[in-house]
Amino acid sequence: MNNDTIFALSSGFGKSGVAVIRISGDDLHDFFRHITGRKTFDARHAYFCNLTDDNGDLIDQCIVIYFAAPASFTGQDVIEIHSHGASAVINKIFAFLSANNMRMAEPGEFSRRAFLNGKMNLSDVDGLAALLDAQTDKQRQFALKSMLGGDSEIYNQWRNQMVEISAYAAAILDYDSDNLPQNIGEKILSKTRVLYSEINNSLSRYNVSRAITHGFNIALVGETNVGKSSIFNKLVGANRAIVSDIAGTTRDVISAQIDIDGYLVNLSDTAGLRETEDKIEKLGIDRTKSELDNADLVLHVFADDSAPVGRMVGAADGGGYSAPAENTTKEIIVINKSDKIKTRDNKNAIYTSTKTGDGIDELLNAIRKKMHAYLDNTENTLVINARTYKLLSDTKSELENAIEKFDGNYDIFAEHVRAAADNIGKILGTITANDVMDATFSQLCLGK
Repeated sequence: MNNDTIFALSSGFGKSGVAVIRISGDDLHDFFRHITGRKTFDARHAYFCNLTDDNGDLIDQCIVIYFAAPASFTGQDVIEIHSHGASAVINKIFAFLSANNMRMAEPGEFSRRAFLNGKMNLSDVDGLAALLDAQTDKQRQFALKSMLGGDSEIYNQWRNQMVEISAYAAAILDYDSDNLPQNIGEKILSKTRVLYSEINNSLSRYNVSRAITHGFNIALVGETNVGKSSIFNKLVGANRAIVSDIAGTTRDVISAQIDIDGYLVNLSDTAGLRETEDKIEKLGIDRTKSELDNADLVLHVFADDSAPVGRMVGAADGGGYSAPAENTTKEIIVINKSDKIKTRDNKNAIYTSTKTGDGIDELLNAIRKKMHAYLDNTENTLVINARTYKLLSDTKSELENAIEKFDGNYDIFAEHVRAAADNIGKILGTITANDVMDATFSQLCLGK
């Protein structure tokens, strides 16, 4: 870590009543005394000051706070300047700080210093990144749990158990059995199996973590002219999609983000599925199939009472696929234009009419039920991103090798468990390379 004193705007850019500029460096006591004109002051107390430049010209009237190391976000001395949020004021303060041998921080540099000074680990940083991206209340709750050490606690428990297991495995080779706990070999194998199961379960919930942090994906699919765009507009609550009686109007995926019960939902209106020679429409249909692959829930829309039960878009619908029975849990069959239908014989479908509003509330409730069944009870679900998913997968593989390939050789067994512990160490940052650090901190914004 270099010894530069760094600064950045921690609040958002743009016109605002208050802007917060954060400074971090070694021994900022004298600089704080200089800008406030005070001989003595207390840490974590707010002081009003007329902030002037080195020529004595007034920049702005500000509130300033001093956080003494190590009791600060970065573990260094930190100063916060709360100024008016005009861009001219902010730029003038930046120029003043630059003239006093400080430099603009790089994205994530404050958090990098917090990590290097032992204030955060990489798992906490991942939680912070998720929190900064949070758009809904459930995202906030999920990310905050991780940022405050909930995920780190789980990772540390796993790693400590792996270190203990590998230590006992090594001891079996070096010590007489009379000097070791009874049945220690069986016990460490049993503990390894439990760890493998816990990590495998966490990996199996990766899509749940992804759906909370990036949004629950719902795709509207069906043949042309069945009213998908009209349903999309009803669910979004605004006329976001073009509605027309002309078949094939929607030739691309139209998306909108909505908040349902605190969860972020990515709703997609897709191109109607049918046989066509139109090259542009074919591209839209290809994208529909891609949306189906990525969907957590599919709303399969029909415009009559001929909707089949338990089947997603099949070949007759323009070249999709038939869903096996177990996949119907991610599908809701919607029979639209119910105002034109005399009978309602399909008990597995929801009948809607965007013209009269019939069934829209029922459809929303069905979506909520599917969504809550998928996303609720996430207390022990880890915030898993691409980096941690790869390392957890490698951890699982090492434990699997330790268990499946065990032939009485505790030396090889211990090596596999130690390698698994190292992977968890990389998640936490206790074992890390510069490229891993760069990738982790670069996802953060200036001022963090």
